Amino acid sequence: MSEKTVPFSEEQIKEIIEKYPTPFHIYDEKAIRENAKKLYKLFDWVPGGFKNYFAVKACPNPYIMDILKDEGMGADCSSLPELLLSDAVGLEGDDIFFSSNDTPADEYVKAKNLNVIINLDDISHIDYLEKNAGIPEGICFRYNPGPLKEGNVIIGKPEDAKYGFTREQLFEGYKRMKEKGVKHFGLHTMVASNELNWEYFVETAEILLDLVVELTDKLGITFDFINLGGGIGIPYKPEDEPVDLEKVSAGIKKLYEEKIEKAGLHKLKIVMESGRMVMGPYGYLVTKVLHKKETYKTFIGMDASMANLMRPALYGAYHHITVMGKENAPVEGKVDVTGSLCENNDKFAIDRELPKLVPGDILVLHDTGAHGYAMGFNYNGKLRSAELLLKEDGSVVEIRRAETVADYFATLNYPGL
Repeated sequence: MSEKTVPFSEEQIKEIIEKYPTPFHIYDEKAIRENAKKLYKLFDWVPGGFKNYFAVKACPNPYIMDILKDEGMGADCSSLPELLLSDAVGLEGDDIFFSSNDTPADEYVKAKNLNVIINLDDISHIDYLEKNAGIPEGICFRYNPGPLKEGNVIIGKPEDAKYGFTREQLFEGYKRMKEKGVKHFGLHTMVASNELNWEYFVETAEILLDLVVELTDKLGITFDFINLGGGIGIPYKPEDEPVDLEKVSAGIKKLYEEKIEKAGLHKLKIVMESGRMVMGPYGYLVTKVLHKKETYKTFIGMDASMANLMRPALYGAYHHITVMGKENAPVEGKVDVTGSLCENNDKFAIDRELPKLVPGDILVLHDTGAHGYAMGFNYNGKLRSAELLLKEDGSVVEIRRAETVADYFATLNYPGL
């Protein structure tokens, strides 16, 4: 069971709120760095090297990306703005992995110009890429294993997913790319999201490693790397167990020795594109109670809404809640913790057991470092919050200011606005 604690005291967070009004997301730099170092240490055995491409979509903030770059991570991008963010923080070439679908031509052109690793999602994209941007020296394909691999509730069954090549298309696609002069090859898959079973990732690695050996043998091409994707889950609930990454590493190492080294391909690099596991546990949404409503049940109305954290409304996802100063107080009863959008699913928690709450209480929602701020929106004219960074020395830096009404109106041409 994981203990859910916060990296600041009640006194500290009140001081922060005096300068930066709620709601806001705040990230713990010390914990982010420690987690990154641990991940790299676990895979330092890989003969061809290991790299994690941070999934920018999880937390698209250059300050965060800069921290992760400092710890050896690259960037996994899926759009032009994410490519530009990666370029801005000084990542270049094969430090950037461009993995997108239904991709516009100008985004392929930018990716090609930045000389990043391009990961194609469909065999028809070979001709599209060649026509619009040209064929690069290296290429990667995304594999969809179909019924060979089970998905999960968030990403669905692989055979129903819009992503990736079939097995047969892989062989045809790599053959065509070899004929077009491509020299460097990678193989990628991503078939689950927020998965907590460590064996799942070892099974995924086995599928890719077997494919690399077979493709190399039949097509006479050399693979530089496999990309195991992301999908490593985090323990959102206190009773959840985190993914045992030591077992993941040990399991993949055994397979690597049995398959890759036996086939004489021992310089194969292993990469991932983890975002949630890298950032999720180290972000917190801080919000205040505005109202307490007693009707058919008790509703606790916050100054945050699903515009600040969409996951509970979108997936029914659980985010643990700490009430600052009342961590050890007895439970008063079950409440719904709600936001102010004109949508009844604008709830952070339903029938959650919490201590007695009154207007002004500070609530902290855990595990919002990934897919928290990033999934924000402006429905109902709600303005997106600030993002703060809790530095290793205890100081706080605003790494994204809160939106203003002027920001909301900035794209309108209407006179008087």
